[in-house]
Amino acid sequence: DAYRALHDVLGRDVAYVWHRETDLSGFDGVILPGGFSYGDYLRPGAIARFAPLMEAVVRFAGRGGMVLGICNGFQLLTEAGLLPGALLRNRDLAFICDTVPVRVENADTAFTRRCRAGQVLRLPIAHGDGNYAVDPATLAAMEQRGQVILRYCAPDGTVDEGHNPNGSVANIAGIINEQGNVAGMMPHPERAAEELLGGTDGLFILQSMVQELERRQHETCRC
Repeated sequence: DAYRALHDVLGRDVAYVWHRETDLSGFDGVILPGGFSYGDYLRPGAIARFAPLMEAVVRFAGRGGMVLGICNGFQLLTEAGLLPGALLRNRDLAFICDTVPVRVENADTAFTRRCRAGQVLRLPIAHGDGNYAVDPATLAAMEQRGQVILRYCAPDGTVDEGHNPNGSVANIAGIINEQGNVAGMMPHPERAAEELLGGTDGLFILQSMVQELERRQHETCRC
């Protein structure tokens, strides 16, 4: 999981946070992991959005803190209004568990700087509600601002509907907010952090986040 990837693989100090926690002042970054919060009743993230912790996450993000939502975490970020759009039922109304290629669309973000634009990563997906939807006007603005950071694609990087596993508009697999400090993605980078698990492409995402947090700490120490 994300804890193991960051703690055991990358050697970082990490801690779990209880859902009733209301203070994140002691943290540099936040990862909302995958799972089935409250059993995904109503719709994924709809109930968890009202957990006391999410109030703290919203405040944390508002202060510029880095937040990464993975799978159910992505769904939760849209429910909380920290990212645009919504995650709907998969196009074929079936749960998908697979490893898929995704293309890096914007390598100039705090979550993708260890990547190069156009790079293809192989990452696991496991979701029943990963069909990203957003209205055309908002999508056009997002595209113009470089907020689409990952797209589902063919192994050679070609983006087409045949390699869209869940029906997401424009093959979107991951996005970032306008300010650049909150990102959401349906693929699981933490499940591709060790060769034993089938590959390490997820480290490009996690190391990018760690690198940005280290840069921020360095800048703070210089002040």
